[in-house]
Amino acid sequence: MQNDNQKCGLSETKTGLFVDELFIESYVWYEKNWMHDDYEHMHQRYQLTYVTEGYQYFHIEQEIYLVPQNHVIWIPSNIKHRTTSEAKTVNLMTVLFKSVSDQDFYKDIHIFPAPPVLKEMLLYAYKWNKLLSEDEEQISFLKAILQSLPHFCNENEFLKIPVPADFRLIPVCNYINSNYQSNFDINNLAEIAQMSVRSLQRIFKNETGITLQKYMQLIRILKSIELINNEQYTLSEIAFKVGYKSLSAFTSSYFSMMKSKPKLKN
Repeated sequence: MQNDNQKCGLSETKTGLFVDELFIESYVWYEKNWMHDDYEHMHQRYQLTYVTEGYQYFHIEQEIYLVPQNHVIWIPSNIKHRTTSEAKTVNLMTVLFKSVSDQDFYKDIHIFPAPPVLKEMLLYAYKWNKLLSEDEEQISFLKAILQSLPHFCNENEFLKIPVPADFRLIPVCNYINSNYQSNFDINNLAEIAQMSVRSLQRIFKNETGITLQKYMQLIRILKSIELINNEQYTLSEIAFKVGYKSLSAFTSSYFSMMKSKPKLKN
């Protein structure tokens, strides 16, 4: 049985601090209609989260990571993060690992689409959902998932939204996030940042690693993923809602980032 103060199998001793009191090596947690606390927290265990339905944003340090449906995120231990989502339904499976190998992969955050074999393995792992004891099969099976992750990882860097540290750029990002449907005027953005156009372009690229144009494209595509998830619009309607003048232009932009064409669930 789970105690009232347990979340993801870990005991929350105070807000945002999860203490590992489990004796098992790996713990499986699957939850429908996920409602995670909207505050920063961290786990002592390593975290693998698979989004089976909906999407989830992970806010980690100066980055915001989007994990769409059928994608996984790997978070090393003791990394502060919080989650948000406006999806109608968010179903997640999380596997928490007590220890990992010294391989560099496990030291960094990774987001990538779950290949069919990994999906099937994670769905099979549901049989151990919330169990506080483990048997030989569970130990070997979850260890196989853990050891296979570096080979499954086909990372998409564009699922990461950079957040600049320079306070002058925050209003610029906020403006683009609120007005992504329209093409922005670079002079207007420079005025918002209270700097020259050349300085804005240079500092934004240095702070985020991408240009203002690429940032706009990134926001549009991530917003389209949200709309696709809501299942209320056609792809043509979604294309116009996020600022593209044609479905073909939207499809091309989407493919350049996601490496797949946009498609509705049904």
